[in-house]
Amino acid sequence: MYAIVILAMIAGFLALRLYSVLGKRTGHEQQPAPRSADDRAKVAVLQPRSTGEAAPEAARFVEGMIAPGAEAGMRALIAADRNFDVPQFVEGAKSAYKMVLEAFWRGDREELAWLCDADVLASFEEAIAAREAQGHVLDNRVVRIEKAQIIEASVDGRMAEIALRFEADIAAVTRDKDGTVVAGSMTDAVGTNDVWTFSRDIRSADPNWKLSETDEA
Repeated sequence: MYAIVILAMIAGFLALRLYSVLGKRTGHEQQPAPRSADDRAKVAVLQPRSTGEAAPEAARFVEGMIAPGAEAGMRALIAADRNFDVPQFVEGAKSAYKMVLEAFWRGDREELAWLCDADVLASFEEAIAAREAQGHVLDNRVVRIEKAQIIEASVDGRMAEIALRFEADIAAVTRDKDGTVVAGSMTDAVGTNDVWTFSRDIRSADPNWKLSETDEA
């Protein structure tokens, strides 16, 4: 699952959709204020540090957050790391989804390096460089995330992987170097469906999960 799908841009309006690094997505650039390290820690996909006590099973399996086919994998992950908490992870993944998209849209390589593994980062950087060479600026925003559901989970030794399906609405505009709109519309949000996989060494002191694979749902 560490293989990353190669990023492709489709001509015209479909050029706004990323079919690998971002799955199926329309893109634009926003300029949110820089986040401090403390702010990042609040919204990253985090694994709680060990408290010596396991979270109650009822707190971990919330209806709708885990697809039926992922339950066995999630139970194996919780058995390997008994402090893992499903609601906290899903909320963190939703925040990370938005953060990664916004960082890509504004070409923030430093932010992406913090959120993604090396393979995903390389694909993002390639796409950003191609966009910059064309003189295009993305002016996108996530209107809403309709759904985030765990569809697959696994543990292989120290490494854990969790794949989530995201359903979101995104408004997108592409501008040229003069600021002229060349594609998209900020008034018409486009529905997107993506599968993103996050990975973490569950024995590491670092609680952060990193984006390790993206695809179209």
